[in-house]
Amino acid sequence: MAGFSIKTKRIYEKPEKTDGFRILVDRLWPRGLKKDDAAVDLWFREIAPSSELRKWFGHDISKWDEFRIKYKEELEDKPYLLKTFKRLVHNQKSITLLFSAKDETHNNAVVLKDFIE
Repeated sequence: MAGFSIKTKRIYEKPEKTDGFRILVDRLWPRGLKKDDAAVDLWFREIAPSSELRKWFGHDISKWDEFRIKYKEELEDKPYLLKTFKRLVHNQKSITLLFSAKDETHNNAVVLKDFIE
């Protein structure tokens, strides 16, 4: 997908102008964060991993490779999600996929970014 840049960021980090269009890609709302303070332009929970996959992974790094495969399979099984994503961001120059996981390199936003690119 061309026309915009994508980055990932923990939702608990301070919003910046360079974030551009901020999309929360978690199924659950982040703990301890008020919606008014989140600076989220869109909460696209439908594109997050299924509850079953999220619970199975449980942020266990030993399951990371398998999680990536399973999550991409879920995304491939629902092509309308990517079409919806493209439609929602088509006028954006910069997009930040927001996540709440503590691990900044092993989370669904990283997989989603890779899948979209």
